[in-house]
Amino acid sequence: MTTPIFTQIVQEVDDLPDELQQQVLQFIRTLRQTHQPASSNAWDTLEALTGTVEAPADWSAQHDHYLYGIPKA
Repeated sequence: MTTPIFTQIVQEVDDLPDELQQQVLQFIRTLRQTHQPASSNAWDTLEALTGTVEAPADWSAQHDHYLYGIPKA
C-alpha cells in the first residue's frame, strides 16, 4: 500500500530531468545513512559507507591517473 505522500514524491521526482533524479537519489541515501542507528562495530560502519563515494566509473583501474595525473593505461 502506498501512502499519499509517497505517491506525491514519486510524481514530483518523475517530472525531474535524469540529472536531478540522480541528485534526489543521492540525497535520500545520505539521509538514510545519517539517520541509521549507531553502528556496533567497524564492519557495520564500513558497510554503511559502501557506495557513498562519488568517483568516475573507472576509478579503481585508473586511480593513478586521477590522483597523480599519470596518463590512463
